Amino acid sequence: MVTLILGAQWGDEGKGKIVDLLAQKSDFVVRFHGGNNAGHTIVNKYGKFPLHLIPSGIFNPKCICVIAPGVVVDLEVLKNEIEMLVKIFPDLQKKLVISPRAHVIMPYHKLLDGINEKAKGKGKTGTTGRGIGPVHADKVSYLGIRLSDFLRPQELKTKLEINLKLKNPLLKTFGADQLNAEPVLRNQMELFTSIKPYLAETFTLLQTALLRKKHILFEGAQGMFLDNEWGTYPYVTASHVVSGAVTTGGGIAPTKIKEIMAVAKAYTTRVGDGPFPTELTNNIGEKIRKIGSEFGATTGRPRRCGWLDLELLRFTAQINGVSSWALTKMDVLDGFKTLKVCTSYKLRSKKINYVDCDAITLAQIKPVYKSLPGWSQKISGVKKWADLPKAAKNYIAFIEKETGVPVKLISVGPERNQTIRK
Repeated sequence: MVTLILGAQWGDEGKGKIVDLLAQKSDFVVRFHGGNNAGHTIVNKYGKFPLHLIPSGIFNPKCICVIAPGVVVDLEVLKNEIEMLVKIFPDLQKKLVISPRAHVIMPYHKLLDGINEKAKGKGKTGTTGRGIGPVHADKVSYLGIRLSDFLRPQELKTKLEINLKLKNPLLKTFGADQLNAEPVLRNQMELFTSIKPYLAETFTLLQTALLRKKHILFEGAQGMFLDNEWGTYPYVTASHVVSGAVTTGGGIAPTKIKEIMAVAKAYTTRVGDGPFPTELTNNIGEKIRKIGSEFGATTGRPRRCGWLDLELLRFTAQINGVSSWALTKMDVLDGFKTLKVCTSYKLRSKKINYVDCDAITLAQIKPVYKSLPGWSQKISGVKKWADLPKAAKNYIAFIEKETGVPVKLISVGPERNQTIRK
């Protein structure tokens, strides 16, 4: 059984909790794209853990976690996460495997990220500043440095010198400090020593697992509408988030996937710049932000909040082949007398679909809303579908009807056991 978990919106949907839950019955959990611009917060008996690179399934004692080739890694972030987890799992080397094909975020990538944003001025795209865009740019420009390069220090030094020959003039032009190869190499090699024991070819590992009919869970990082091709470009991430990216980033055939579960909040949020049709810039949006503690796990930035957008969810379902929804943060909507749901878009009084919009058009559309009754009961303690308020059930049924996809999981709180199976 191979299951893929995707974010259905602009990220921060609660994928970490859902992966942590499903990982309890998984043999492998695989991160296949993104980098430490993603953040998954796990709450369990060990404490609260904001993970950025290591898959959320790491807390399942019997689960092997894989960082696949499609992930870009910051060695310092990865080292810190490993050191944190070794305190809980002294045998972490048996539980974590990292692909030597993964590209490395170098110090100059972060500097260039900041320069790029500054140069854009008012046209900035709101990146996390983690160097994600520049490392992917180097990847497709044949300048990338991979973890496998660290096994050959002299060749790594040559690659680093070539990169600095190209980057330093740019850094100088924009007033940033230029970098010297020797200290950068020394620092990165020192960080690499903590990662080296975890390196192994992940393709063979996963192909063997498939032959043995093991349960494999693929963990998406960002949300669907941050996909570099199908998201709200240029307000997107540098990698591909869609289900098809499992082949390129994870190394398995798409026909092996048996279930694609997309995680969606019961409302919508977005961090950073870019169009957001259902955004609420009023006291209702502020109320949702406050109740839902909507601040980025990676950046700490306050998330923009708005009503649920079903036009987005329909597109997510179609392009990814979604077979079920996991609906999160339903409890945040407790106490709202009326809930609005966007059912479609209009542009100058004419209906228009998401796929017909670019970022500029999407910022101009008007959402068409359907008003649904809310519920007054607190649902964070509800364990069974039958015990949910009728209005909450109707809200979920409306989502299923409009998207044509069933809701399988309903999260009513941050803890693993605060999840209702429908």
